[in-house]
Amino acid sequence: MMAALSSAAHAQQPAVSARIERVATVGIVVSDMDHSVDFYSKVLSFEKASDVEVFGTDYEHLEGLFGVRMRIVRMKLGDEFIELTEFLTPQGRPVPPDSRSNDRWFQHIAIITSDMDRAYQVLREHKVKQASTGPQLLPGYIKNAAGIRAFYFRDPDSHFLEVLQFPLDKGDARWHKRNDKLFLGIDHTAIVVADTDVSLKFYRDTLGMRIAGESENYGTEQEHLNNVFGARLRITSLRAPAGPGIELLEYLAPRDGRPMVPDSYADDLWAWQTTLAETDTASAADSMRSGRYNFVSSGVIALSDSTLGFRYALLVRDPDGHLMRLISRLVAAP
Repeated sequence: MMAALSSAAHAQQPAVSARIERVATVGIVVSDMDHSVDFYSKVLSFEKASDVEVFGTDYEHLEGLFGVRMRIVRMKLGDEFIELTEFLTPQGRPVPPDSRSNDRWFQHIAIITSDMDRAYQVLREHKVKQASTGPQLLPGYIKNAAGIRAFYFRDPDSHFLEVLQFPLDKGDARWHKRNDKLFLGIDHTAIVVADTDVSLKFYRDTLGMRIAGESENYGTEQEHLNNVFGARLRITSLRAPAGPGIELLEYLAPRDGRPMVPDSYADDLWAWQTTLAETDTASAADSMRSGRYNFVSSGVIALSDSTLGFRYALLVRDPDGHLMRLISRLVAAP
């Protein structure tokens, strides 16, 4: 999705139960690690930062799966990281072939480009699967998104991705610095939600993220970006003190987007995991229990090693079933 950026931030935020310090990584489950690493590095200029395998009881309890063995590759673009995970065992299901941008298992990362025309050319040269009809220029009547250029496409496992270019009056200042690189970093990850206000109780009121901007997007450009006829979206941009944002996409129309697959597991290829770093996972877990949110892990898991850069973790679902991994005691900031 395109970024929802309003110059008017909410002046007051509710008291919160937990406090997220940063959105640390955005995790993507892949079927063939070498193929995916090749795609993200050669097509989108990500650089490999680490490549590890993990297994054992701790990880089984964290992922809610028996017999887990994972290969995890962390890749960097600009200041941001993605975490590619291949479940060597057990192996999950592919992304549903009829997935649409308004289905509630939808998630993407928005990759900032310095030159949309050149970026689109590069993607076409690599024969990526398009999800938009082409790059879209959002019109002036959408005040908080006017002038943004955006394009949806898919990676080798059919995950949605976006390239995005901000006009000079929008976006973080760092996206406008002189740079000879085509792909600059990740501005946000976007998720489809059924009800923004319900989601805000999770992300803002419980986890302490702040609203950074809001927009209502509609019109032929938005329809062709999402490839959803009649698309009209309420978009809410959330930020932690550091890291990319999380963008809530509520489809006001059409209302036929499908809910999260009810028997989803962490190894399914549509099961993205967004990692949120905070100071006290135990307190965060208490807040999740008070809010009656769905735990995937068996509680706060104390890992026996720091291979992934943290020692305590909790995997929980948001109100729409999106996976959020809460971590604390980072060994080294990503």
